[in-house]
This record gives sequence, C-alpha cells and structure tokens, in this order.
Amino acid sequence: MKSNSTKKLAIAAILAAVAVVGSMFSFPVLGSKCAPVQHMVNILCAVLLGPWYGVGVAFVASLLRNLLGLGSLLAFPGSMCGALLCGLIYHKTKSLPLTLAAEVFGTGIIGGLLSYPIAIAFMGKSAGDIAFYAYVVPFLVSTVGGSILAGILVATLEKTGALHTVRTSLE
Repeated sequence: MKSNSTKKLAIAAILAAVAVVGSMFSFPVLGSKCAPVQHMVNILCAVLLGPWYGVGVAFVASLLRNLLGLGSLLAFPGSMCGALLCGLIYHKTKSLPLTLAAEVFGTGIIGGLLSYPIAIAFMGKSAGDIAFYAYVVPFLVSTVGGSILAGILVATLEKTGALHTVRTSLE
C-alpha cells in the first residue's frame, strides 16, 4: 500500500514539474498567459492518479509558477477547477472524450468565471475594467489546446500499451 502511495506521489511530482516547465511555453491571449501544458497535465493526472492528486498537482504547479514569475494568480482557479472536474468525470466514466470536455468546461468556463473576482480582489482590476466573462475566452483557447495534446498523448499511450503498464504498476 505504501509503495503505491509513493509511486503516485512521485508521478504527481513529475507531472507538476512538467506543468511548471511547460508553462514557459505560453502565449498571451487578452491579458492572460495561456499555457496548454497545464491542461495536458490535468488530464494525465485524471487518467493516471485521480481527481484529488490532479487538484494537488494543479495547486503545486500554480504555486510554483507564481513563485517563479511564470504565471499569474489566475492559474489557480483555472487549473484546479479543470483538474477536479476532469478527474471526477474520468473516475466515474473512464471516457477520454468526456474527460477532455470536462477539462475544457472546468477550466474554460468555471475557472474563467472564477477568475473575475480574483482579478478584482487580488490583482487590482476594477469591476468596470473587465467583464465577468473576460477570462473565459483566453482560458478556453489554452485548455482546448492542452486537451487536444492530452487526447493525442493518452490515445497513443493506450495504443502502445504503456498506459495499461503504468496503471498496473500503480494498483
């Protein structure tokens, strides 16, 4: 039992590191840094580790990105909402397409809407400067890109049998 927890924690740490390093490959969209690698990591966490590890990885990656100056406070609601929703959907359905859609909805819509009060409260934005849906479009651009990457990666891992091998080693 302890060995499985250690393996899961090690994979979670590696995925958090991939998300942080991958955030250096970002592009600006309407005042937000779009980092699609984080969304790919969210989906990998959902498929390999489950929703709670996914939220933990998203939190750690967001925290490290902020400490290193690679992200903004908006990384927290976007990545964590997406990680939780896609993790829960994968846990319940084991469906990759539904998991990809859940990541897009969780990050793009829910995370985008939750970013509005965070931007006002902690980033000095006034309510008149931004619309409540202003972060939805940039978050959607980022999460759709990351979900496409994850879909290709997970499908390839399934086809080669690598995904089954990793899952078996974690049981």
